[in-house]
Amino acid sequence: MSDLKRNFTLAITGASGSVFAAEMLRLLVADERVSRVNLVVSESALRVLAEELHLSGRTALVEKLLGTSSDKVRQLADEDIGASIASGSYPTEAMIVLPCSMGTLARIAHGMASSLIERAADVTLKERRRLVLCVRETPLNLIHLRNMTAAAEAGATIYPVMPVLYTQPQDTAVMARQFVHRVLGHVGLGQADAFVWGDEE
Repeated sequence: MSDLKRNFTLAITGASGSVFAAEMLRLLVADERVSRVNLVVSESALRVLAEELHLSGRTALVEKLLGTSSDKVRQLADEDIGASIASGSYPTEAMIVLPCSMGTLARIAHGMASSLIERAADVTLKERRRLVLCVRETPLNLIHLRNMTAAAEAGATIYPVMPVLYTQPQDTAVMARQFVHRVLGHVGLGQADAFVWGDEE
């Protein structure tokens, strides 16, 4: 895909980890290589955002997450199954689900495309594009593990929300940023200030 038009989809679902989602959105918006961020937030995610970041409601959600508006972000309703990202003809470079709940994982793994997030993930897989599922749950039961296997066999990358500690992050914001840096590197958006093991040598 041309660097002149690099579209990414970010889905936020109802698992703990809102700080990671907010940091991902911030870095995608700040990246000059990204022309469009298609943002989809599930109903369950709205409740988690309210609990963890004290952000209420869907109205002006982008402004609440970023602290400012952004013409780069297009917020889509999870109920809008006919939105652009539900079609394989719409060009997107990758889709990131962060955090990805176990329920979302299960529905993606089994092709249950009943919402926009699920349909967009299904399209991403069928078009052989990058789908990154940042799963968030512990402990994992056998159903979770089998669903991860099914999604991985279909072409998704299972990228558990496991913050790096060997960089000795001083707070959760730094921890979230380092994790997001690694995910962005995985989808071809390496960050200049990302920690690289051995660089100090």
